[in-house]
Amino acid sequence: MFEKRGGEEVLEQDPAGLPPDGHIVFIGRVLSSWAERESCPKNMRAARETGRPASLLIDKPYRAGLAGLERVSHIHVLTWMHHAPRNLIVQKPRHATEAKGVFALRSPARPNPVGLHSARLVSLDIETGRIGIEAIDVLDGTPIIDIKPYFPSVDVLADALMPGRNDQ
Repeated sequence: MFEKRGGEEVLEQDPAGLPPDGHIVFIGRVLSSWAERESCPKNMRAARETGRPASLLIDKPYRAGLAGLERVSHIHVLTWMHHAPRNLIVQKPRHATEAKGVFALRSPARPNPVGLHSARLVSLDIETGRIGIEAIDVLDGTPIIDIKPYFPSVDVLADALMPGRNDQ
């Protein structure tokens, strides 16, 4: 259970208790060095800085879907952050001066705890379903929802601004 910080708000009804409506299936699991939340990097930049590679292990029924992935250098991995609370709608991160809504944050605590991780593809073994990646910022055993190729021609947003620089 997470302790609520000043300025934070929780939903009246925890989304974890609602009936499922998306029928999301997990296609595999993350194999990482991180066993505890306290030691896990907070973002992909920090994960890359550790120098610890990771792997994705895709379940057998989904391995055929990996065909052609060897043609890309980077991938987007969507995970289900299964240890995150789902009822926190306004959060006050430790490093922030003010609380913000979850949709203005990258925190895993949100109604649907979907993680987005962009990583360099290091190796691919379709037969075993093992994908080597440079690093990842999730706990060992985190469920994988999907994998998508990273395409610089459509994924780079040249006019994107950093938070705090949009005040023009």
